[in-house]
Amino acid sequence: MALVEISQRGLYCSAGDFYVDPWSPVDRAVITHSHSDHLRWGSKKYLTATPNVPVLRARVGDVDVAGAAYGESVDIHGVRVSFHPAGHILGSAQVRIEHRGEVCVVSGDYKTDGDPTCPPFEPLRCNHFITEATFALPIYRWPRTSDVMREFDAWWQANQAEGRTSVVFAYALGKAQRVLSEITNVRGPILIHGALARFAPIYAAAGIELPATEYASQEAVRAAKGAALVVAPPSALGSPWLRKFGPVSTAVASGWMRVRGARRRRGVDRGFVLSDHADWPGLCWAIAETGAEEVWVTHGYTEPMTRYLNEQGKVCARAIETRFKGEGADEGEATPEEAGANVEIAPLPPLPAAVASPETLPTAGEAAT
Repeated sequence: MALVEISQRGLYCSAGDFYVDPWSPVDRAVITHSHSDHLRWGSKKYLTATPNVPVLRARVGDVDVAGAAYGESVDIHGVRVSFHPAGHILGSAQVRIEHRGEVCVVSGDYKTDGDPTCPPFEPLRCNHFITEATFALPIYRWPRTSDVMREFDAWWQANQAEGRTSVVFAYALGKAQRVLSEITNVRGPILIHGALARFAPIYAAAGIELPATEYASQEAVRAAKGAALVVAPPSALGSPWLRKFGPVSTAVASGWMRVRGARRRRGVDRGFVLSDHADWPGLCWAIAETGAEEVWVTHGYTEPMTRYLNEQGKVCARAIETRFKGEGADEGEATPEEAGANVEIAPLPPLPAAVASPETLPTAGEAAT
């Protein structure tokens, strides 16, 4: 790829002498978002989208970080760099790199579904596109969020009727706030784990509307047992911390819940299909919208996605090695293999020449036939 290469420290733009989401400390790091597999501590200078600046500092401390508004171009040694919404979490961005008429877009993590906590994904035309592949199998197609949240509401209500505290595990940055933002019926007190509490002021300052929450202190827990909704990171699953809530019903909010058996393997009562990543139709749509002739595929199901793209004959695709882990892997969520999704796939339908939205693409069932 002309503008970006893979180095021992990650994606590197030699013309601008900077790295995108480097895996180890560098002089200049351009950051797509603040999940820990994309943001590492120790670089001398950081550049990121302005909404991500307070999130980045919350993760790595008081570092030298500059922000650029979405769509604003920054010149780095003659290379034009700009950030554009990725629709992943608060502050997430795709990085557009332009030099001597060539354009490369590093997508980071992204999703094409709507999300009240961040601006929607913005398709970008480019020559070269680097895409994630966390859920790059046709079996992954997300249900409507409104349908998922109706099930969520019924679960909370049923638990209250049985005197059980409802505990949902969701990644502390991004997923947890999305779950909260999508709740349509606040049935009782909402308590949050300390891992979420440190991000609450950042979301409030960004103007993101979330229901009122309270830190899950001993006093709050005693007052809310049997009625509350508790939101905690996956790392709290099975921990002694859960005991203070008395009888509980547990759930996981994750795209891996789309696969039969994933809930059982995680040892929870319910699974809600809610992801911060694009599903199969969303990935196909996003790639088609770029018009790129070269696509690099990273982290997740890289081989099926690469094979699919090359079989269509419209792009030259290759899988690249990465240390990115995908959805919530460093917070104890299921990996693809744990979710039981390590499966063979049948030949897939052609990549559309142009589509209006992910909804026009084949469903998971149609794609597998």
